[in-house]
Amino acid sequence: MGRILVVDDHESLRKGLVTALTNAGHDVEETANGTVAIERLQDSQFDVVLTDMRMGGTDGMDVLHTASKVQPHAAVILMTAFGSIHTAVEAMKIGAVDFVQKPFEIEEMELKIDKAIELRHLKHQVEYLRDSQQGQYDFDRIVGASGALQHVLGIVSKVARSNSTVMIKGETGTGKELIAGAIHHNSLRASKAFVKVNCAALQENLLESELFGHEKGAFTSADKQRIGRFEQADGGTLFLDEVGDMSPSTQAKILRVLQEHEFERLGGTRTLRVDVRIITATNRNLATMVKEGRFREDLYYRLNVVSVEMPPLRDRKDDIAALAEFFVKRYANELKKRVEHIQPDALKVMMRHHWPGNIRELENVIERAVLLTDSTSVSLADLQIGEQTSTHSGERTTVVKIPPTGIPLEEIERQAVVEALKMSNWIQKDAADLLGISPRVMNYKIKILNIEIPRSRRPASEAVAV
Repeated sequence: MGRILVVDDHESLRKGLVTALTNAGHDVEETANGTVAIERLQDSQFDVVLTDMRMGGTDGMDVLHTASKVQPHAAVILMTAFGSIHTAVEAMKIGAVDFVQKPFEIEEMELKIDKAIELRHLKHQVEYLRDSQQGQYDFDRIVGASGALQHVLGIVSKVARSNSTVMIKGETGTGKELIAGAIHHNSLRASKAFVKVNCAALQENLLESELFGHEKGAFTSADKQRIGRFEQADGGTLFLDEVGDMSPSTQAKILRVLQEHEFERLGGTRTLRVDVRIITATNRNLATMVKEGRFREDLYYRLNVVSVEMPPLRDRKDDIAALAEFFVKRYANELKKRVEHIQPDALKVMMRHHWPGNIRELENVIERAVLLTDSTSVSLADLQIGEQTSTHSGERTTVVKIPPTGIPLEEIERQAVVEALKMSNWIQKDAADLLGISPRVMNYKIKILNIEIPRSRRPASEAVAV
């Protein structure tokens, strides 16, 4: 139901509309002239303004002009017995949602008003979602201060305001979709749609229908016309996730859209033109797929104009604590629980974990921990990381597996030291703690076992000039 202002100098019609709309549950005000209507628009809010076109003094176009300025979200419907196509077009340009010729059926007007109110609510929802997404995708609200992440944000902040095609590479769960959203919402297309398609989730014919749409009767289950994602994203951005999973046929059609900015719906003959920016993401090595003939070389170079490599979580361990605290707050709020932080011993274990599932795995671990904890903080006992669960004191888990052919003890020791270093992000003191030895012994083991420390983890004194 909505709040409606009825403006008409024809008393019997006005009274009939007021009675019908009131009986339908609407809150209705009425006035017989445009001057009073403009005063009411200045003083009160309305969902729909239903105004006659010609009245003594101030007319319906004046009411429309005022409504478009002071209440741009109000739906204005013009009524007239002297309408023309030129007048109707002019009214629509100013912002009227409909133009109705008198005489008309009351039921017809009720239907038009219901649709206008529904459209107004949908616009409010879209604006709310756009505003909330804009905040989510602000660069300064993306969690993490590690050098690896800041390098990525530096690239995307430069490319965001261009129309260049961007390919985001990286392992599953590293935040590729978040970066794609950040590019769109910080671009000149931010006011238009950001449309997402997972290319791996649909079979070939379904994916093409999803992307390009189809006409009624295009295939057995096509019982009505469908608008595809390219049309939905016109003027905005289309994000193609898992682009490496597209079939050769779909790849060819995507290439045509990139080159010609046009396509046809499945089963259709009319050529449609669109202005869409493409952002893609993949966890596959598309360069290798090109060499193997599994991905079109021309399409690869079209999509890979700007390449962004998302670092895995194991390479940005400085961000683990901040990400974990962020997810604790999110799920504490969603689950209506008073969980405020993560205990130091739990955080220490999280810092040592390799995180093969990256940020998505971390989020799942925190969600489960917040759900199960009975405390105001996440403890080591609340965590379940990978296949391991927290163990009670005195319990031991076998981690060494000896092959039937045997293995030198020195090699087992070397593997243990390397694994401890990886789990500790190559921080020798933390790796020594994991193995129960002193930092001095750890340093000795690294030397005698000929373990190579990555360049990025060497002390400054060991840096090599290039």
